[in-house]
Amino acid sequence: METPEIYGTYGEGGGPDGYGYQADYPSQEEDAASDATEGHDEEDQMYEGEYQGIPHPDEVKAAQRAARTISDLEELSEQYEDIMEDCGHGKFQWTLFVVLGLALMADGVECFVVAFALPSAEKDLCLSNAEKGMLGLVVFLSMMVGAFLWGGLADKLGRRRCLMVALAINCVFAFLSSFAQGYSFFLFFRLLSGIGIGGTVPIVYTYFSEFLQMEKRGEHLSWLCMFWMMGGIYASFTAWGVIPRYGWGFSMGSEFQFHSWRVFVLVAALPAIMSLVGLTFMPESPRFLLENAKHDEAWMILKQVHDTNWRAKGQPEKVFTVTHIKAPKTAEDEFIEIQTATGTPVQRWAVRSLRICKLVCTWSNVASLLSAELRFATLFMAIIWFCMAFSYYGLSVWFPDMIKHLQHEEYESRLKTFHGERVENFQFNFSLENQIHREGEYIRDKFVGIEIKSVKFEDSLFEDCLFEDIRSTDTTFENCTIRSTIFYNTDLWKEKFIDCRMENNTFEHNKHGCHLDTTDENDVLVYLVSFLGSLAVLPGNIISALFVEKIGRVRIIGGSMLISAGCSFFLLLSFSQSAIIALQCLFCGVSAAAWNGIEVVTVELYPASKRATAFGVLNALCKLAAVLGSSIFASFVGITKAIPILLSFTALVCGGLVALRLPDTRQKILQ
Repeated sequence: METPEIYGTYGEGGGPDGYGYQADYPSQEEDAASDATEGHDEEDQMYEGEYQGIPHPDEVKAAQRAARTISDLEELSEQYEDIMEDCGHGKFQWTLFVVLGLALMADGVECFVVAFALPSAEKDLCLSNAEKGMLGLVVFLSMMVGAFLWGGLADKLGRRRCLMVALAINCVFAFLSSFAQGYSFFLFFRLLSGIGIGGTVPIVYTYFSEFLQMEKRGEHLSWLCMFWMMGGIYASFTAWGVIPRYGWGFSMGSEFQFHSWRVFVLVAALPAIMSLVGLTFMPESPRFLLENAKHDEAWMILKQVHDTNWRAKGQPEKVFTVTHIKAPKTAEDEFIEIQTATGTPVQRWAVRSLRICKLVCTWSNVASLLSAELRFATLFMAIIWFCMAFSYYGLSVWFPDMIKHLQHEEYESRLKTFHGERVENFQFNFSLENQIHREGEYIRDKFVGIEIKSVKFEDSLFEDCLFEDIRSTDTTFENCTIRSTIFYNTDLWKEKFIDCRMENNTFEHNKHGCHLDTTDENDVLVYLVSFLGSLAVLPGNIISALFVEKIGRVRIIGGSMLISAGCSFFLLLSFSQSAIIALQCLFCGVSAAAWNGIEVVTVELYPASKRATAFGVLNALCKLAAVLGSSIFASFVGITKAIPILLSFTALVCGGLVALRLPDTRQKILQ
């Protein structure tokens, strides 16, 4: 496709390929006309540093451009960097920053939704331990698939288009999951929701980086990372504010129940919805368009960025001076155009279908990440991503589980045991909690309108008793004899009677299945620990954003991972809940700086045609490491804490040492 004549090519500045790029400002004649009509032009003012021998910033930029050695493969990268410098950093980037930040926030929320809803959902959906484990596992597995899939497609179909589709999938299936009444449908909808949201991280960083100039890239990508932390804060805060409010739900008979935890699932989708709405007003990445030989569309978007920024800065007269951008046409594009122009409708349909299949199966692009020039970068980044995710997500699960274990130990230390008691003609109008009753006899007793929590009856006799309006939690009857007893409106069903002898008993209006308890079922400490862990990320984000250009990405990654290793090692010396919470906050804060550096370097190491694919593959590896870490670490809770801590320490030290071997990308132009 030929470039329209209205854009032309700037003859004197063009190279042999018609590569045109004008100076930063209009000609002297245009400046004179501007002075005559507007009376003043800031460019004619004397630069105040001239008498001090300080070069003008524009002269410095011009010298930097002249000093660059441009090869054929780097022509587009060099020119694109020059264009972004002239477009400046302003209103457009900040608007995109918020829109993409909301998408990143949605990813952070997704990691917490199931964990926060599970204590209520397991009662409402009658989940077994295996089903609970599968529900927690499917979140990361689906996000792993989503990261791999959408990362590859974003390099083929476009960043904005894929991000919008991924967010739409997440919103639709998150909405459906809140209404799912059965475990199978809830699991299926959360699986598809995770596949959608899994594409946000690789696309968001790739998309935003291609609107940033080199000197702003590290800092503003690090600021963008704060939205993931905000997702964790939003999830924990809304869970604490919504889930315990049981009156917010409603029911339609006994078949459809909509409790407050389902309201939380809906509210958790709001960041994704807002980001999706914002993306409708955002353009595609011009760098992606140029890589795909769409010069005109890219030119219009770059002009939009330029005009939006300078208009917001009060300089609407500043002219976008680019006349031509080199955009090579690939052989594949020519093949598609020939077929669509000359083939029959069936042939065109076949070609398009084949192309779509090829785009979905992005193995060739993935395999290119192991080419000679990218092999070591990919290997090093894979090790760093895996080690960091294995330790971070493993400890993120281990911290609250360990706190719950300490609470359980403290709870069991207050266990009351009753042996050989005999109770006759007595009405229990008070709740029973944390008790064991052995070889007791209960004759003509009434248990009415009470809660029985963590109670075990062993080798006991119940005769002519009445259980009415009973709600039980973790309560069992083992080797008991129960005669002529009435159970009315209780949730004591056969699974709770283990090896018992049942004689002439009556069950009326029994509560079949599982029922959501509405008191003390949601430990506020679970939300508080997650909230503090997410909030502790703030200092790490700020420090990394402020110093990522001064210290360098490599030192931030390596140093933060080694410090995090030290934090995890000190967990061996902690035996109280407060000490574990304090070390968790320190660990999360330091880890945030490492994550920021890892994500910035991942963007900068790969060329535009493979950037989203590489990020997607590495992010998928991250989710795999999260599954392994959380599963392994959780299995040692209550057994030993030395193994999880030593595994975390070893992984972080290895990842930190490998990170120090990475190249410095601070002054590297995006390829």
